[in-house]
Amino acid sequence: MFLPKYPDNPTPPPAHTHTAPTDPAPARRSLPSVSIDQKTVLALVVGGVVLTALLAAVAVTAISVAVAAVVLRSLLRDQHHR
Repeated sequence: MFLPKYPDNPTPPPAHTHTAPTDPAPARRSLPSVSIDQKTVLALVVGGVVLTALLAAVAVTAISVAVAAVVLRSLLRDQHHR
């Protein structure tokens, strides 16, 4: 009663046929060579060191400002209780 009805031909014919391309694949272009000398590497290393030092200085400054804010807050709170 509830059995499915299957079609007579379970595999449909292919919608398109595969044809081989007539022209060959385009030639691959190579990237231009980049020459990296010692001055470039040295400049990158110095730049990285400088940026790292600046980031560390900002982090230390932020921590010291936060500590100073907590100390001042506790001092001002003690004055209001007196």
